[in-house]
Amino acid sequence: MLLCISSLLSIIGCCKDPVQENKNKMLSPVFTEGVSLINNHFNGEVTLKLLSNADTVFKNSINNVIFEPGVRNNWHMHPGGQILLCISGKGHYQERDKEIQIVNPGDVIKIYPGIEHWHGATSDGQFIHLAINPDTEAGETIWLEEVNL
Repeated sequence: MLLCISSLLSIIGCCKDPVQENKNKMLSPVFTEGVSLINNHFNGEVTLKLLSNADTVFKNSINNVIFEPGVRNNWHMHPGGQILLCISGKGHYQERDKEIQIVNPGDVIKIYPGIEHWHGATSDGQFIHLAINPDTEAGETIWLEEVNL
């Protein structure tokens, strides 16, 4: 009887659903967690992991940013523009005087230099994106007022 149960379990283990296996792989984090940030540029806690710093050859920086549920940043702009690669969860993105957009994993948002905007997580879960700042020589992020929803 024990041998039959053992055989059955090994057969079940061999027949895993490959679609479910791929979904689980996609949901696991790619990068290690960074440092927790709590400051007056965000309405709550975010985690930031610097993946690549700008240097003399590559003038861009790349950060992995994890927003806790409902957390967003203030209005801000980047003199050199920004590209957001949405990795996990559901988020919000809005440019000044435009409608709020829902963003999902796989979405790419190109933000032109000097465009005032904000982004963050929806209230029902974390939101993770890679933030690419393509021209850091143009200047630092310019932080503005809080977002009022």
